[in-house]
Amino acid sequence: MGTLHVVATPIGNLEDVTLRALRVLGEADLLLAEDTRRTRVLLDRHRVDARPVSLHAHNEASRIARALETLAAGGSVALVSDAGTPLISDPGERLVAAAVAAGHRVEAVPGASAVLAALAVSGIAPQPFAFVGFLPRKAGARRSLLEGWRDRGETLVFFESPRRVGATLRDLADALGDRDACVARELTKLHEEAVRGTLLELAERFASDVLGEITIVVAGAPPGQDALDDAGVDEAIRARLADGEHSRDIAAALAEGTGRPRRDLYARVLALRDPSE
Repeated sequence: MGTLHVVATPIGNLEDVTLRALRVLGEADLLLAEDTRRTRVLLDRHRVDARPVSLHAHNEASRIARALETLAAGGSVALVSDAGTPLISDPGERLVAAAVAAGHRVEAVPGASAVLAALAVSGIAPQPFAFVGFLPRKAGARRSLLEGWRDRGETLVFFESPRRVGATLRDLADALGDRDACVARELTKLHEEAVRGTLLELAERFASDVLGEITIVVAGAPPGQDALDDAGVDEAIRARLADGEHSRDIAAALAEGTGRPRRDLYARVLALRDPSE
């Protein structure tokens, strides 16, 4: 039986690679890389004599067959992605599953991770957290997914394209409420920044002209958010209306206390308000 090494590589700064990773890459009988050109830069920088072979979404099936042949002969296979830890929003899941099913050893060679780096600098509670990855492009699927996370207490981590980050931040605010968040951009690179604020503040900040790799960290639902179901929310609205509070103030207060979108709460307040008022 052979060994498949899942090797983390730098997410920007080429110094962020372990000595073990460099050794494994140099010793592997087969080195599979998402983009051989990017991997070649890393190898050349550290004088690693290896020839990467491409493995991406369009050729993974054929590369799996070659990798299994190498492993069956008792060889070693190393898998790297463009940046960070393979399989995290990158190809390789089917390769690892096939190697496990065939009884081969699979080892992680840990290292850089945009998810963990963003959590570390966000200023938001790092655990528990959930990595959501890239959101669906279609609005309905995106909304449905986010609503499933609305009442959860985990800190949420997302990847996003710089072209869509502003719109995504607004979608997050609409679905989750205007929570604390952090946009981590160009982590470990020359122009690295971590911008913190509420989702709506960040949506305005990143409305246009955004460059670089983006990771978004969003605070989880406030404690006790799930204590109020829909009936409880309606009861709270009626009580506040009876006390003479304004509709927008009610929506704002309940949004802060429950984490539900202010827009949805405001619509519910209007629905429950006495038309004669």
